[in-house]
Amino acid sequence: MLSFFSVVPFLAAFTAAAPPSFPLSNGFPNPSPAALNDIQQQALGTLPNGPPPTKLANSSCTSFQVIAFNEIHEVAFFSELLANITAHHPGDYAIHDPKKKDLVVKTITAIIAQEELHALNAETVLTQVCKLPAIQPCRYKYAVSDFNSAIQLASTFTDVVLGTLGDTQALFGANSDPSVIAPVASIIGQEGEQDGYFRSLLGKIPSALPFLTASSGRFAFSAINQNFVVPGSCPQDNFNTIAVPPLGLLVLDEPGAPVLKPGNQSLKFTLTAVGGAAVSDCTPLWVVYINQQNTPVVKKLSSHCEAEFPYDQFEMNGLTLAAVTDCAGPFANADAVAAAALFGPALIEVN
Repeated sequence: MLSFFSVVPFLAAFTAAAPPSFPLSNGFPNPSPAALNDIQQQALGTLPNGPPPTKLANSSCTSFQVIAFNEIHEVAFFSELLANITAHHPGDYAIHDPKKKDLVVKTITAIIAQEELHALNAETVLTQVCKLPAIQPCRYKYAVSDFNSAIQLASTFTDVVLGTLGDTQALFGANSDPSVIAPVASIIGQEGEQDGYFRSLLGKIPSALPFLTASSGRFAFSAINQNFVVPGSCPQDNFNTIAVPPLGLLVLDEPGAPVLKPGNQSLKFTLTAVGGAAVSDCTPLWVVYINQQNTPVVKKLSSHCEAEFPYDQFEMNGLTLAAVTDCAGPFANADAVAAAALFGPALIEVN
């Protein structure tokens, strides 16, 4: 029987691919030895083959839980993106230049495998060193509808990852866990290469800033959980082992968000408490902006949850994280903001 599309090809409609179901076709997150070899071939490299550390501090183990939680989401995101790009009718994901499409497909295929190896490495640390269960996949949702919006989202969450992994390295050093610093440093470099490629695809210069914006594990975990995880879809007994306190939802309520034009401006935010209650009066609250490696900037929120974004004074390009606190600080760094935060992070991109 002829299909409708074979009879009327010009009416073919694009239906975006859904985020993948786990386990993937290669068995990830529990691939067989043969499947792992295939993943390493696609990733153009292998898992580290040296011995794992003999022990890690509890907070270092929590950091590896957040790393695994993030890497699994990234596998889901890029798998969905690849499916949309390579669909028979790719719609708004179409790349009309054959050479460009070939490079994009090769790149995303390698990125998926590399993220799978990042996740598997973190899971090995959790199960063998920390004696914690491996982090299990959730179901995911991504508010993108075309190639450019997907690449912009990938660039934004990679910006958060880069800031978070830098903070994680500092934590490992403070915890006297030096054996895991170099492997995480290598991931920072790899993620930076990815982000430069994403920015180039968007017509931007590859490097956004001289000193990338700092973040924290609490902000990264909240950003993933709030924006990309289908509520209630994570195996709760597994999800509850991640010892990261939740934050209320902070949404940048501006056209085109998270991308803003450069310049001083007033920003509107929407706040929702952890229990689901909307905040209608922001008078007793402050928004704190984290940009680059600078001291966080604190601005009072109006009763209508609006605050100044002082772009010009601080050259606030690239990623800015916004969080809401019930005190004016001052805050020394991103970790101090994360410890005091009630809501966040809202993600802002200028550049």
